[in-house]
Amino acid sequence: MSTPHGKTASPFKQPRAVWAVAFACVISFMGIGLVDPILPALAESLNATPSQVSLLFSSYLIVTAVAMLIVGWISSRIGAKRTLVIGLAVIVLFAALAGATGSINGIVGFRAGWGLGNAMFIATSLAVIVASASGGFGGAIILYETALGLGIAVGPLLGGVLGGISWRGPFFGVAVLMAIALIATLAFVPATPKPARRTSAAAPLKALRHRGLLTMGIMALLYNWGFFTMLGYAPYPMELDAHRLGLVFTGWGLLVAAFSVFFAPRLQARFGTAPVLYANLLGLAIVMAVIAAGVRTPAVVIVAVIVSGAFIGINNTLTTQAVMLVSPVERPVASSAYGFLRFIGGGLAPYVAGLLADASGLSVPFYLGAATFLLAIPILASGHRLLRQAERQLGEGEAVEPALTPVGGAAPAGSPLLVVAVGAHDNAASIVDTAARYAEESGSVLDVVHVSETAVVEEQAVETETHDQARAAVTAHLDRLAARGVAATGHVLASVGDHAAAGRALARHAAETGARTVAVGRSPRGPLLQFADGSFTTALTHAATCTVILVEPDDDPRPLTAATLTELRGDRA
Repeated sequence: MSTPHGKTASPFKQPRAVWAVAFACVISFMGIGLVDPILPALAESLNATPSQVSLLFSSYLIVTAVAMLIVGWISSRIGAKRTLVIGLAVIVLFAALAGATGSINGIVGFRAGWGLGNAMFIATSLAVIVASASGGFGGAIILYETALGLGIAVGPLLGGVLGGISWRGPFFGVAVLMAIALIATLAFVPATPKPARRTSAAAPLKALRHRGLLTMGIMALLYNWGFFTMLGYAPYPMELDAHRLGLVFTGWGLLVAAFSVFFAPRLQARFGTAPVLYANLLGLAIVMAVIAAGVRTPAVVIVAVIVSGAFIGINNTLTTQAVMLVSPVERPVASSAYGFLRFIGGGLAPYVAGLLADASGLSVPFYLGAATFLLAIPILASGHRLLRQAERQLGEGEAVEPALTPVGGAAPAGSPLLVVAVGAHDNAASIVDTAARYAEESGSVLDVVHVSETAVVEEQAVETETHDQARAAVTAHLDRLAARGVAATGHVLASVGDHAAAGRALARHAAETGARTVAVGRSPRGPLLQFADGSFTTALTHAATCTVILVEPDDDPRPLTAATLTELRGDRA
């Protein structure tokens, strides 16, 4: 459970390396939405049919899908920074070539090259920005989320402005902006170490033999089929120019970003991952059916597309979390396997939609998209038990033993248990020592617990620390306590999602172990970090079935009540 060091930290006080990658992330997230406002203009200017123009999405996404299978293999051999830099360079080259060509086939081909660069970038950007951040991973996640929101929202707006000048504008715009990001990355981002273990090129495909990962991947494939059908074909029945299309998709992008970052985790906490996904997929199916039925009424299509942004934002985040929860393989391998399936669905959908539109009319692809959303529901249901089981297992921690033998005798069996949450900040040792004193006075056994988080931002996931780092954090406290003759146990818990999810994981662990008390320290995390990804302490207090106390160095512990939480404004351990 990594937190900033020292005093309350601002997520925006980061090294230039973080800002360089964050800027590149903004441009990358612009990529898909940027071309939506110019689709009708492309068809008119290049004498192409909508089905031919739709291949812009198909070539880009299919190449991205295939490349996801080998990006881990590449990154594990040359390092994350080099992989990211090569990806940026490839995007610059092929975006410029797409703007310079004069045929629809040329643009389709160069978009395929763009997809290769996109795969290399998206597979490493979140890991690089977290590794380069100062003051803990929380600030880096905030910046990544900010970049995501800006890119998704501003991409269509910029595409509309540049597309109003020329259909070539968005392509050249991306090339210039990504070139700036490439130079900044080369100048400011330090070299990243190569992973200790190389990833096999076949690992992602082998991972799909696991039922849970394959089930969630197929569900994501069906979801992305419907999503990219809408993205590739909705601009045509709107009958708007590039500027107005840009505004429509900006509204859509704002809802995607807001519901992905702020609403999805809170809905998940209240109702659970699977129930929210069931309702969300049904909502998307209804929206697509409305578009299909009202395809000849531009106002209906416009409103439905904007509204779909809320459902898409929720689905992107929770589908990724579901994949990470059920996957029994390493996070990068799971991400590659999942990315392969979801991008394949997104790539095939515009092509098939084009064939259907040419043969049967524009409403048919949207009805098919609605059907794929509905079909994703029973696919998800087939893995429901695995998902629920994975969520329950998050509270089952891995035991950690001290390297030193305790000087004093072990606590008697049946003694009450006091769990202390330990984060990676400067006051951690003092908090553990104060909790140990309270445990000794109350005749309790101390359990030192560290929550190792997998952060999920929209469709990306990254481990915030290695398994060895998490174990070392607990072992250091146990060794210090053992040297003083204090009997203590230790655990490392796993958590997937925001910081509040870590609080709920600790509450489940306390319930499973029969703890009577959970102790947490005052966090140096500021209110912005708390608002963005939930409050650890608030989530813990609401979910815990035992007493939760606030432990501060050299002070007597005090119960965490509603009044105390209000005073702390949701500070997290």
